[in-house]
Amino acid sequence: MVVVFVLALLLLLGGVHWYVWKRVVRDTAPPGARGRRIRRTGAAALTVLPLLSVTAFLSGRLGFPFWLQQTLAWPGYLWLALLLYLTLALLATEAARPFLLRSHRRPRTPASAPADAPVPDATKVPTPITPAAPETPKAPKAPEAPAPPTPPTRRLFVSRTLAATAAVAATGTVAYGTHSVLQGPRTTHVTVPLPHLPRRAHGFRIAVVSDIHLGPILGRAHTERIVDAVNAAQPDLIAIVGDMVDGTVEDLGPAAEPLRRLRAKHGQFFVTGNHEYYAGAAPWLAHIRELGLHPLENDRVEIAGFDLAGVNDVGGEAFGQGPDFTKALGDRDRSRASVLLAHQPVQIHEAVRHGVGLQLSGHTHGGQLWPGNLIAALANPTVAGLEKYGDTQLYVSRGAGAWGPPVRVGARSDITVVRLASLQA
Repeated sequence: MVVVFVLALLLLLGGVHWYVWKRVVRDTAPPGARGRRIRRTGAAALTVLPLLSVTAFLSGRLGFPFWLQQTLAWPGYLWLALLLYLTLALLATEAARPFLLRSHRRPRTPASAPADAPVPDATKVPTPITPAAPETPKAPKAPEAPAPPTPPTRRLFVSRTLAATAAVAATGTVAYGTHSVLQGPRTTHVTVPLPHLPRRAHGFRIAVVSDIHLGPILGRAHTERIVDAVNAAQPDLIAIVGDMVDGTVEDLGPAAEPLRRLRAKHGQFFVTGNHEYYAGAAPWLAHIRELGLHPLENDRVEIAGFDLAGVNDVGGEAFGQGPDFTKALGDRDRSRASVLLAHQPVQIHEAVRHGVGLQLSGHTHGGQLWPGNLIAALANPTVAGLEKYGDTQLYVSRGAGAWGPPVRVGARSDITVVRLASLQA
């Protein structure tokens, strides 16, 4: 199945690049030798760019030096975002193309004389004989002016106009989405009524941070923006719900260092996401403790007025470190309020079975790149926001960073301050 999936993905990627080459390069190139050179150059570029993207994705696993990973990441990842929106924009122009081409009218050419038109009889008209004029020296010919350039055909003009429109729209979209990520996450607030929460804990605030994705592009400055935003909110507790890193402690330890400045009265907690296991979860868990965060590995602690539990991500199952809800929640007093930290929203069904009041998750990025939210909805019960499943509420953060392309469109990054409300208040 993996081989079939990879082959299908490669075919799709190849087909998309061919379509972009056809519309942006082949259809807009002029005829003749110059056009052939443009088509060859475009074909070379649309061969190199996807190879660069694939290499950027695999560079960490292939053990490339971190400086080389950083060098490959920007062009490789940004091309994927640009390819997405360039393809969507070109597909949108297809509706206008037939209309624009139909509006063309062929220029009318002068009609030739009819074949049966009478021809004057030269024999009936005497031709006067004039004496031959003396020959005069011929004036030198003036140099011929260069012929004006041939205007492009209607089809070529339409193709160039639509390709330029699509390119401008795609570039503007990616530029906006990149600026959104580099600007840092915004802080949002949501109030969640929590069953069994005592009156004294009413208004308890949890800062939920997910999917920071430190890596070759998002580094120390990104972490500092997040830490400053979280500390400015002055939460009672901080919960980082997975996918903090995309790389090793050796490469990204300095980027994670600002997390040491996180401050909350009741502590800073962490649960693993699937990307921690790709990078090596054990070294990161050790380093996270050094930074002052408390990992909840299928564990539970008592906070003022409720139980705070955390389970490992399902990605840890391949390493014998998967989620264990029984260990984290099995022996707890269900008359107490409970909050569960679990990276993936799909873990909500186990949370419901164990009587959890609220699950805090991330993982989806809210889709990150529209229309990615439609795809994310196929694999996750909730893509973003607050929903209820049975007696359990699920809140899914859009995440504070970005994976792959440092671009977000239609899913602004966020840090969420969840305010717990007591039903007794």
